[in-house]
Amino acid sequence: MDHTNRIELRGRVGNVRTNVVGETMVANFSLVTDYLYKTREGGAVNETTWLYIVAWDGKDMPDLNQIVKGVPMHVIGRIRAARYTTAEGVEKQMYEVVANKIRILSEEEFNG
Repeated sequence: MDHTNRIELRGRVGNVRTNVVGETMVANFSLVTDYLYKTREGGAVNETTWLYIVAWDGKDMPDLNQIVKGVPMHVIGRIRAARYTTAEGVEKQMYEVVANKIRILSEEEFNG
């Protein structure tokens, strides 16, 4: 039985936070994607989705310091559930993308 957990995204970077864990740098950032479609009536709709990305320094990664707000990029990774506790002590679950490969795009590549 083949189970696949793979996601491929193109979007622009939002907020970025980098940390060092042990001796490895990790970047946590948001990525905004847009999906354009038309309704049955012919009206245009732009569906915007914000995703949370985790990228560990290593193979197939750019210099994580190049990941800055507004940069267009292509991300390949997998989805995982992450649990956290809010400041009020409430446990919550969210989904994030763990990046396996990131490529920073030029404006021409992104808009092309």
